[in-house]
This record gives sequence, structure tokens and C-alpha cells, in this order.
Amino acid sequence: MNALLQYQAGLLLRSQRWLPPVLLYGIFIAVGAQAGDPILDSLGYAAAALLPVTAWLVRLCATQEPPAARHCAAAATSPARVHLACLGVALGFAGALGLAGTAVVSAMSDAASADHRVAVPVVPAVGAGVAAALVCALTGAAVGALFTWPVIRSTGWSLALTALGALLALVVTGSPAQAAVEGLIGGSQTGAVTVPVLGLLGAVALAGVVWGLAGGVASRRG
Repeated sequence: MNALLQYQAGLLLRSQRWLPPVLLYGIFIAVGAQAGDPILDSLGYAAAALLPVTAWLVRLCATQEPPAARHCAAAATSPARVHLACLGVALGFAGALGLAGTAVVSAMSDAASADHRVAVPVVPAVGAGVAAALVCALTGAAVGALFTWPVIRSTGWSLALTALGALLALVVTGSPAQAAVEGLIGGSQTGAVTVPVLGLLGAVALAGVVWGLAGGVASRRG
């Protein structure tokens, strides 16, 4: 898997297809998180913005390899391993992006509640923000894997379903990402910091199930 991960990461970095989702994430941060805003609100916004960006990165990694090259890699290992390497690279790239966004937002935000009356401890807040970003990245990786090749082969349907799935994952009650973001924003009202442990476990389980499904479909379809 190490060789496959390095190969897929090299393809992504050399193609520069990562640039549009990175720019989109930067625009989200620049527009939604201003200097002096409450830290928990800003961290919640940064985490939420990471979900559709991660789903986009999954689409890029899953479709970036020429068919002939993918067949060669699959013959040398297995179609499932090749596809899981694509998903792993996308998640790793999104995770690094989320850490950078969390650091920037934390540095420029006010460590206080939404009304700026209650002090918020910075280190626990940053920890909760990192956890929420990881929840959203895992959920976005699940959405991207569920609605892209090889599960959905039609490009048009794949794009539409990925966008819709990312939106629903952020707003539907019961979604790990919705719970994590809501926890940060709700905590900002009182200044209380809550680490989304249950949301993180749910996101790991969701990503594991969807990735297993996608790997199985890749094995059947080659």
C-alpha cells in the first residue's frame, strides 16, 4: 500500500488538479471566518467547508489515473487496493488542508464566546476544531466514495449526487459532520468546548463501511 499511496499522491500533486478545491477552501475561510470572530464559530465554519472539498478531492483521485495505467496497477496488486489508495490519498490531503485551515482560523479568532463575554480556552478549542475537521473530512470522503467511480459511472449523475450528498451531510440531523459542527457553534453561545467524540466514531464507521463497499465494487468492475 505504501507504494500505491506514493504513486497516487504523486499523480495528484503533478496534475495540479488539487488547486481548485484548495482555492475553494481558502475562499470559504476568507469569506466565512473574519479576524476577531468567536473562535468556536470560526472553527465550526472551517470544518464544515472541508466536507465538500474532501468529496471533490476524492472524485479527483478516483478518476485521475489513465485507464491503461490503472489496469496495470490493478493487475500488479488488486483493483480494490488501488481504489483504496486513491481514497486514502484524498483523505490525507484533505486532513492536511483541514489542519492548516484550523491553524489559520485559530490564530486570527477571538478566544471568547459568541457574545465576547466568556473566555474560551484556546488549546481545548483548537483540539475540538481539529476533531470536527477530521469528522467532516471523513464524512466528505464517504460521500465522495459513494457517489463517484466505480460506484457511480455517469459523470453527470456523480457530480449532482456528490454535491447533494455533501449538502445533506452538513444539514441532516444524525450526520456526524452536522453534529460536530453544531457542537462547536452551540458551544460558542456559552463558551463551552465539547470534543465531538461520538461524531468522530460515527464518521470513522461511516467511512469504513462506504470505503469497503467502494473497494468491493472496484474489484467486481475492475
